[in-house]
Amino acid sequence: MDDAPVETARIMTSLKRLMRSRAVTYSELGKRVGLSEASIKRIFSRSTLTLARLDQMCQALDTTIQEVTRLAGDHSVEPAETLSIKQEAALAADSNLLACFYLVASGRDGREIAEELGADDKKVRRWYLQLRALGLIEMRPGLRARAYATSAIKWRREGPIANLYARQVREEFLQSPFTGPVDALHFRSSELSESSCRVLFRKLERLAAEFRDLAELDRTLPSRDKRSIGMLLATRPWVFSMFESLRQ
Repeated sequence: MDDAPVETARIMTSLKRLMRSRAVTYSELGKRVGLSEASIKRIFSRSTLTLARLDQMCQALDTTIQEVTRLAGDHSVEPAETLSIKQEAALAADSNLLACFYLVASGRDGREIAEELGADDKKVRRWYLQLRALGLIEMRPGLRARAYATSAIKWRREGPIANLYARQVREEFLQSPFTGPVDALHFRSSELSESSCRVLFRKLERLAAEFRDLAELDRTLPSRDKRSIGMLLATRPWVFSMFESLRQ
């Protein structure tokens, strides 16, 4: 079986992910590379891409061919979004191990992890060995490792991590005026039909998935080019307590 079409298809998939993460439409990409929207769609549908055209698209998307091919290579092993109960329990039992795993999943190397957690290389290596035994990372030369999971983990409801940290996370996260340049707080309350609730839920799930994709795309960026971002998505049947007291 010829691997070339398969590799090309993976590259096209990676380009689509980059477009989605940067909110670039086919029409916008076409303008940036001097092609019509129809031509761009045809390239993607037929997976017909020259090296020169790929370089053009990468420049238009503010990325490199190396990054796109890396994403294409990783595509065959989709990072896990959830962990097993056993894995969560082990991380919940050791806050240093949890922090080390988070930093590995975020793309940090051993030197950065040691500095961040105030540890030496031996301690980082011991954490690596524990994480490898749990099936969470692949160890690599030079005190480096790669996590099998995305950094945007979807922790289990009522799982070990949620039971230990959920209340603390909610309280700490909301203790902010949300007035910074990359802060956002939107709160709405109204009455919706069941069908509208289902639509809203699907949109929230899609946004959570896009957050995960962005985290995965940025995993290999230098730490100086990233900042830790938290996103809280929540919806439930609710009536403001003041209104409840008025009704009563």
